[in-house]
Amino acid sequence: MTSRPPARPPSLEGYEFEKLLGSGGFADVFLYRQQRPQRRVAIKVLSASVLDESVRRQFDAEANVMATMSTHPSIVTIHQADVTPEHTACIVMEYCPRPNYGARFRRERISVAEALRVGVQIAGAVETAHRAGILHRDIKPANILVTEYNRPALTDFGISVAAGGSFEPDDSQGLSIPWSAPEAFADPPRAEVRSDVFALAATVYSLIAGRTPFERPAGSNSASDLIARISSEPLAPLSRPDVPEALNRALSVAMAKAPEGRYESALAFGRALQQVEMAMSLPITQMDVLDEHGPAHPAEHTGENDIEAHTNIRRVSTVDPDAPSRPVLDPYAGVADSVTDRRRVDDRGRPRSEEDTATRLRPAAAPSTSRPPAPIGSVAAEQRSVGGAHATGSAASAEPGRRRGPVWPFVVLACVLVVGLGVGTMAFVRSTFVVPEEPTTTAATTQDTWEVQAEDLPTNVQTTVLEKEHGTSPATVQISWDTPHGMSSNDDIAAEWVDLPEEYGDAETQTRARGGSSVTLPVPLQWDEPCFTLTVVSKDGDVGPATKKTCMDVEELRSS
Repeated sequence: MTSRPPARPPSLEGYEFEKLLGSGGFADVFLYRQQRPQRRVAIKVLSASVLDESVRRQFDAEANVMATMSTHPSIVTIHQADVTPEHTACIVMEYCPRPNYGARFRRERISVAEALRVGVQIAGAVETAHRAGILHRDIKPANILVTEYNRPALTDFGISVAAGGSFEPDDSQGLSIPWSAPEAFADPPRAEVRSDVFALAATVYSLIAGRTPFERPAGSNSASDLIARISSEPLAPLSRPDVPEALNRALSVAMAKAPEGRYESALAFGRALQQVEMAMSLPITQMDVLDEHGPAHPAEHTGENDIEAHTNIRRVSTVDPDAPSRPVLDPYAGVADSVTDRRRVDDRGRPRSEEDTATRLRPAAAPSTSRPPAPIGSVAAEQRSVGGAHATGSAASAEPGRRRGPVWPFVVLACVLVVGLGVGTMAFVRSTFVVPEEPTTTAATTQDTWEVQAEDLPTNVQTTVLEKEHGTSPATVQISWDTPHGMSSNDDIAAEWVDLPEEYGDAETQTRARGGSSVTLPVPLQWDEPCFTLTVVSKDGDVGPATKKTCMDVEELRSS
């Protein structure tokens, strides 16, 4: 397709034109200032020269699809769709002022931590689209914008289709070849959920590699060359020294040639990236999934999986103020069977028995007709399945074929006898002997949370240069320490650059390690005094004092 000059910005009532943001094959995007309410917005305007009715339908469909899901925190918000005075369609959307990842991934070195964070958050957006029945079909760095609050936001659903719907060969004209799955080039072309998984993984690969997955820096990279490599050549692992093997494995699975060899959903791929974050002692990124319909069968959640704890699946529901109150449901019961942890299902998707997965000790609990919901992170005392339940805990160890009578009357009777005997004995002792009253105290007998004190500081702080600064590539350092006494696996240690000059205001300044003893940080380019501190943050948000500044040798960071 030949490039065309951008069209003149339309005159829109209530909006003041500021500048051109970009142009594509069928549309231009302009920056306007909206008068009421006062805000800057991006307005995408379909070119007046487009006469193809299918393109116009795609443009309208994009507005409808994005409006359906634009409340998601990682999908660009649609404010309005309208027709300009020049009779061209336009979409008024959220303005994302920061450079998109299409503009960044080739010209700057993006940290592994940032690429993982983006991958997890966009996986939540893609999973939300899939649960709404929509395939994006054009996931790539340029379609991941960055909001004013530095959060990635997926955009451009212009060639999206309904999952399981018809796929016309002409629809492939909008595909971005370097990030497309092999089945997109089949005869006839195909698209499915795992095609989007491939494209998302290819995008994460590109952010780290600084090039597309099957691009050869010193070779020919024509469309036919790329299609041939995507269809037949194995994926080359990322060669950066700060890339763990676990990430290369996750990308290899997500970009398998055959769709059935990939992760079955964007949610599963996002969880794989969260596992990599956890292995690297990085903060686990929250993954938001909006599920309008909800699952057919609730999945088990034991509260022992840190990855599930960072997956926020919210069911869209209507609240009836006149309805009677109901018990609070397990917030993790919204995970559908199709995306259940593979370790908990067999090869046909059926739940495994406890013996097949892991041996877990669970506290027995007396049955009760009414009880409060278990807090997040606790182990459930009892689980029920939909058809013919199975029980865990002490009930699960009962011999099959035997039914026990109700035991609660005996338990209650025993408790009454014990309490009565204790009270009577205490009264007898107090009436016979003079017992001095013990002073009251508010000190807790057990300490559930660790209150960070001044002496709770990391010790033996050391730095290791993993990669030296070279040109526009920043140095990467590993900061390690000995964890303080009393720190648990749920507490954080935050490593933070300090005394940064003003021109480094947008630099990545802090990284947290949950329960770990090291972090990896990029050093802002051309900084002559790189210094950092370490701070302990308990799981309840209690922030301790920072360590003394540790400054690094600039010569050690610079390549000779």
